[in-house]
Amino acid sequence: MIITSMDPELYNRIIEKKKQLDKLRPFPKSALKRLQERMHVEMTYNSNAIEGNTLTLGETRMILEEGITISGKLMREHFEALNHKKALDYIESIVKENKKISEEMLCRINEFILNNIEDEEKGIYRLRKVYVQGACFIPAKPDLVPKLMRDFIFWTNNNKSKSLDIITFVAITHEKFTFIHPFIDGNGRCARLLTNLQFMQNGYPPITFLNTERKKYIRTLDLAHDEKIEQFVHFMARCMERSLTLWLDALKIPCKDEDLISLAEATKHCNYSQEYLSLLARKGTLKSIKLNRNWLTTKKWVNEYVKKHNCEE
Repeated sequence: MIITSMDPELYNRIIEKKKQLDKLRPFPKSALKRLQERMHVEMTYNSNAIEGNTLTLGETRMILEEGITISGKLMREHFEALNHKKALDYIESIVKENKKISEEMLCRINEFILNNIEDEEKGIYRLRKVYVQGACFIPAKPDLVPKLMRDFIFWTNNNKSKSLDIITFVAITHEKFTFIHPFIDGNGRCARLLTNLQFMQNGYPPITFLNTERKKYIRTLDLAHDEKIEQFVHFMARCMERSLTLWLDALKIPCKDEDLISLAEATKHCNYSQEYLSLLARKGTLKSIKLNRNWLTTKKWVNEYVKKHNCEE
């Protein structure tokens, strides 16, 4: 029996979409390649933007795909984009090789992230105290980090219960890693990469932590640090549902009723205003996903909501 702290409807939607995605395996190579290239750009842009990088999504794409240097941007920001892409390639190689997560692996990820940025301390546990701006916790003292990381790796590789759903488990792992804050810099990016490494190792697609949801991400993670994990699990579950929807949309045979549409377009298929549909999307009452700042749904999801609402009346 699977134990989950997620909303039952959200949990069931994720399980159903995962089953639908698994039915499409093996994925068409060309479609998968296009999707992965798109996701690499979006994950790199968003993860770096969360940490203050000012490159736009389009500029990130030009750096990664065309090797262009963007005028007026810091070289550090260019390196952050290139480094994150190399780290993504590295975790994908780990998934293919089916390796267990290790301290060496996490140090290697940090080495990629900080290359040409913090060369003296990249890939090694920090030797100094750090403070996380705006956070509600103080990371561990540097002399405690090695033991904490050994314990963390043991916990990660040995404490996954068959009765605990993967999203809750990965959310707890994310919280534990960020609480230790083992490196001098790049901890947030490493944590998000670790999250996606774990999801991919368990047959799920990677997720994108949207920069537009940065405040919610930090707020719910802070709550998790205070032993209130439920909201962070819910946040991560919504990220996974969005990712599964995008992967299904990109890989399955198109069906008109299941194409993603804007909420403005959705108003043509119901008697609700765009503002009301936006409220339903934010509450999670209407099936939808958020891309950058925009909520998207499908004609099928709108019809399902209308039918359910009419039955309740």
